[in-house]
Amino acid sequence: MATTEAVLNSIDANRDAAVGRLFDLLRIKSVSTDPAFAAECRRAADWLAGELRGLGFAAEVRTTPGHPIVVGHAKAKRKDAPHVLFYGHYDVQPPDPLELWTSEPFAPRLAEGEQGKEIVARGASDDKGQLMTFLEACRAFKENGGLPCNITFLFEGEEETGSPSLPEFLAANKDELAADLALVCDTGMWNAATPAITVMLRGLVLEEAIVHGPSRDLHSGLFGGPVVNPIHVLAKIIADLHDADGRIAIPGFYDGVAELPEDVADQWRALDFDEAAFLAAVGLTEATGEAGRSVMEKVWSRPSCDVNGVVGGYTGTGSKTVLPAKAGAKFSFRLVGKQDPEAIVEAFRAFVRERLPRDVTVEFISHGASGAMQLPFGSEPLNRARRALHAEWDKEAALIGCGGSIPIVGAFKRDLGMDALMVGFALADDCIHSPNEKYALTSFHKGARSWARILAALAG
Repeated sequence: MATTEAVLNSIDANRDAAVGRLFDLLRIKSVSTDPAFAAECRRAADWLAGELRGLGFAAEVRTTPGHPIVVGHAKAKRKDAPHVLFYGHYDVQPPDPLELWTSEPFAPRLAEGEQGKEIVARGASDDKGQLMTFLEACRAFKENGGLPCNITFLFEGEEETGSPSLPEFLAANKDELAADLALVCDTGMWNAATPAITVMLRGLVLEEAIVHGPSRDLHSGLFGGPVVNPIHVLAKIIADLHDADGRIAIPGFYDGVAELPEDVADQWRALDFDEAAFLAAVGLTEATGEAGRSVMEKVWSRPSCDVNGVVGGYTGTGSKTVLPAKAGAKFSFRLVGKQDPEAIVEAFRAFVRERLPRDVTVEFISHGASGAMQLPFGSEPLNRARRALHAEWDKEAALIGCGGSIPIVGAFKRDLGMDALMVGFALADDCIHSPNEKYALTSFHKGARSWARILAALAG
């Protein structure tokens, strides 16, 4: 098998051809949400399967109730090589509003940007450019003696619409997709010069509570005062959810929430994160939430509770002196660590019920619950990836969190029993989902080199 240096030299020598291949994929209008583009989604799946087969890998386009999924398999030279599953998605967001693009969104071009040359097109960063960094690394290994790891490829075409076909597909193909570790590229760097590994994803519980009081809406002049008002009851419940220090007051809520390892906390403090600028970007000057916690901690490693919508009584133009029969609110809980989503649901519902006065009832509607994900900080794959990224970028990789969720990562853990190593090379200003989406040429080229180093490191 060739040395890693030979593989990197091959990536360097073929960078123009790699950009050309990415351009071919970017020209395919694989917009998953619009049925008018179903044939284009199929074309993107066929194109990717053809690329894998062109490298000598087994690959098939599998039919689903929605857009097709591409599955491929490639064997390493070594019999004892580790087995990884690489995930990416070929579907893209609609390019609208078209008038805000500076060029045709499915006619990729190179432009000058803050980081040098940039690839401008819908899907350049999310996720075609990211996906192709991995394929280009595999191509270079194939041209230099073979892969260091056994690889299963999983490319889906419905990520931008919530991956509706994926859970059933994973369940039906569990044995075929089994691997030691999942690799996910749909993430970003800390900044243009600092690579990152996303090691924490917050989970999510979505609950709706509808408080019922009188049997019908009432005239507030005739009934206001002696009759319970569901909006008042709901407002009191919402106010009680947080204590004076910003902590969530639901009993047992923090069970399973651990403190950050000190070395990770030190690394976060050393990152060039401007809390004032973060708040100013949305017109604010002061952070809320848990007292004594940084903004970064609050978003990445601490749980949260938010009210996402409230409705009750008359909300139209002008006034109406109504005392409503019911009031409702939608709540979201972001979870971390080992918090149990089902336990959170039960604790929240008990918290609400305990605050209901006589004659008031509550109806609960669940909108989903999923746990948080965290790659163990001491895991060997994480340590090897950190060393590989440092070798490529000459900077320590930031171990970062994500305040939101990446559903596929939870599915890999829940359905396939594997952890996910999340490494991507997108930048914060890539305009994903927006007009003029771009992907820095440096991200694309050094992303491929980074994956080559990571695969070699995982293989030891």
